Amino acid sequence: MKKIYSSVFKAQVVLELLKEEKSLAQLSSEHAVHANVLRDWKAIALKNLASLYERRDDVAVQAAQHEQQVEELYAEIGRLTTQVNWLKKTSPPAGGIPPSEKRASLPSAMLPPTIGHSIPKTRPSSLMV
Repeated sequence: MKKIYSSVFKAQVVLELLKEEKSLAQLSSEHAVHANVLRDWKAIALKNLASLYERRDDVAVQAAQHEQQVEELYAEIGRLTTQVNWLKKTSPPAGGIPPSEKRASLPSAMLPPTIGHSIPKTRPSSLMV
C-alpha cells in the first residue's frame, strides 16, 4: 500500500536534504521514506522553487490591473450617472408633455386652487339641508 505524506512533512524532509548535514541514506532511514522518493521530492522542490517568487509577482500585477479596472469602472459609472441626470432634465416625461405645458393645457376649472386664489365658501344648493 502506498503511503501518503503531508506537504509539510515533505517540505521538512527536503529542507533537511538541502542542508546536506545528513546523507540521503540517513534521512531515508530516519523518516522511513525510500531514497528514490526523497530524490524525487528534492527534484520537485528545486524545479518549482523559482515559481514561488513568480507567483508573488503575478499577484502584484493582478492587483494593479484590478485597481486600474476598478478606477475605470467608477469613471464609467460617473459618466453614465451624469448622462442619465442630464436626460432626466432635458427629456419630456413618459407622457410626452412636459409638466409646465400640461398645466397650461388644462381648462381652468380643472386646475387646483393656488395660493391667493379663493375657494368659494358657499355650498352648492344640492348639499344644503
